[in-house]
Amino acid sequence: MAVEQALRAIAEPNRRKILRLVQDDELRAGEIASHFEVTRPAISQHLRILKHAGLVTERREGTKRLYRARLEGLKELRDFLNDFWDGRLQLLANAAETKERRKQHDNG
Repeated sequence: MAVEQALRAIAEPNRRKILRLVQDDELRAGEIASHFEVTRPAISQHLRILKHAGLVTERREGTKRLYRARLEGLKELRDFLNDFWDGRLQLLANAAETKERRKQHDNG
């Protein structure tokens, strides 16, 4: 379920951009919004979705809300994608090896 939520969350380009912005630095919602040509409420909605998916953390400091990428959530997503691609890459490698063996057999 967490991976599904994360995939849905990052399907939207603005959310991917938000993740890039907060991957190394903790930023206020207003600072994040300043990078976009959409309304602040739209950015707040994107942040809620990313938070619900476990991809960002929110910390309150007085009246400010600060956001940072949640490495654990990103790791779960990365692990899923790595497993997916590792399997696909292995299938591709097997197909290439089979093709090469056939080629050598036909020429041999």
